[in-house]
Amino acid sequence: MRRERVILGRIAGVYGVRGWVKVFSETKPKENIFSYSPWQINLNGAWQSVEVVEGKPHGKGLVAQLASYDDRERARQLVGAEIAVDKEQLPAAEEGEYYWADLVGLKVVTLDGTELGRVDHLLETGANDVLVVVESERERLIPFVQGRYIHQVDLQAGVIRVDWDPEF
Repeated sequence: MRRERVILGRIAGVYGVRGWVKVFSETKPKENIFSYSPWQINLNGAWQSVEVVEGKPHGKGLVAQLASYDDRERARQLVGAEIAVDKEQLPAAEEGEYYWADLVGLKVVTLDGTELGRVDHLLETGANDVLVVVESERERLIPFVQGRYIHQVDLQAGVIRVDWDPEF
């Protein structure tokens, strides 16, 4: 069975001489990344499981100590590596809420059936999240506002139905 992973962040640098690393987190709030262990680290194209010994805020960022990485040079190998967890480690989304990872790749279709492309990624704007929908060379930005633009998200069928002008 293929493991399904969700990217939560990446190793951004080394911290100190005892193997701690700087962590960039995509979780909200950012400290939630420490709620998950083990992490799956993508190192040179191969995933490896690493236990989080300790994690804490440091200045405006985060730092973590990972098992088996007890000196600066060994930790330096991790810089740039993605941090993921197995999808089963995440709590179930509430009704009407979705993990971004579940939306990426879904087909986007207008209410009248016009295909607009697939969700390539999402953006956070402060006001609301935005779907970046790509079709060939064309890119559309559709606000993820349920009831107004987003009318249905069908994860099983792999489709998001939107009220959106195909010319936009």
